[in-house]
Amino acid sequence: MRTTPVLRAAAAACALLLAAACSSGSGEGNDSAGRAHGFHAPDLPMQKKVGKGEGELNIVAWAGYVEDGSNDPDVDWVTPFEKKTGCKVNSKVAGTSDEMVSLMKTGQYDTVSASGDATLRLIASGDAAPVNTDLVPNYRDIFPSLKRQPFNSVDGQMYGIPHGRGANLLMYRTDEVLDEPDSWSAVFEDAGRHAGYVTAYDSPIYIADAALYLMETQPKLGIKDPYALDEKQLEAAVDLLKKQRKSIGEYWSDYQKEVSAFKSGDSVVGTTWQVIANLAAAEKAPVKVVLPKEGATGWSDTWMVGAKAKNPNCAYQWLDWIVSPKVNAQVGEWFGEAPANRKACAETSDPGFCDTFHADDEAYFQRVRFWTTPVKECLDGREDVTCTDYARWTKAWTEIKG
Repeated sequence: MRTTPVLRAAAAACALLLAAACSSGSGEGNDSAGRAHGFHAPDLPMQKKVGKGEGELNIVAWAGYVEDGSNDPDVDWVTPFEKKTGCKVNSKVAGTSDEMVSLMKTGQYDTVSASGDATLRLIASGDAAPVNTDLVPNYRDIFPSLKRQPFNSVDGQMYGIPHGRGANLLMYRTDEVLDEPDSWSAVFEDAGRHAGYVTAYDSPIYIADAALYLMETQPKLGIKDPYALDEKQLEAAVDLLKKQRKSIGEYWSDYQKEVSAFKSGDSVVGTTWQVIANLAAAEKAPVKVVLPKEGATGWSDTWMVGAKAKNPNCAYQWLDWIVSPKVNAQVGEWFGEAPANRKACAETSDPGFCDTFHADDEAYFQRVRFWTTPVKECLDGREDVTCTDYARWTKAWTEIKG
């Protein structure tokens, strides 16, 4: 679940150095990596060809993904698309992944920019159709490591086109947190040092951050995938988050509020995105960010086609358009994320943008566990237990926040 994303990436020029150790790079996703193991998708037909556009396209998207110049005259990739294809774009901004799922269930929308905490829900419910990547020419230039992953495919079959990616990082004020933390322990075991000034992302999917930390620090729990938790493992993550709750000043979901909180000192340590750190630094907040030694969770958004799409030809034309090098670069800079098309980096207005957002740094993203919808069929391959699903996580999150 992600709300109110960044609409101005000009501040990316104020990039911070990201303290990150490197591991081996990742190759293209494969069937074993992209398989949701025991999870089975409904048997739905896949489009075989793209015909003439229907003249209209109805989109559900995060704010900042479908810009037509109304927010900024210089930011418009919708009008050129409409002129090229004849598909008039009607867009609906969704504030949360839950809202996206609900809207797609109505059958009134043709495509959606779903995050990993929504994708498997849309696939399992039969609201998202398998995508024929042969009909999306620009798909060939998507970074291989974003293809056939657990959050956008089932049994090697893609259910969308990867759009961009980013990591959930640790940010801290250098005038308040003096030990230069390199571990998530700063917001868990050591959170009491800054009680009342710790912040965390406000979403059930944040449970995965606790699970990731426990996976590295308490191996006896047997956590192999932070999105595949049996009841005992979930309870351990929940316990950790309940302890953290005592030190939380506020949970954040609005990037502007987090920027303001770190600027004012109401928050001094917690989770963030690179672009938020850039904006905070641009407003003279003394902050640094780090990808902790345990790794991090992250997000990679996927453009999916509705199973009940009334305008599938326009939808496929949009999928190819939105990940074309120039447009993918525009979206990445405006929204504040690493583009998915490897050729997009040559099209950014800021020549250092892709370095700031680690767009082609596979060793960096090898350490990021992208949001994946928790389902009862354990995504780590276990068949002797039942894992907890997103509904259970949602209930747990309510308990955590009290």
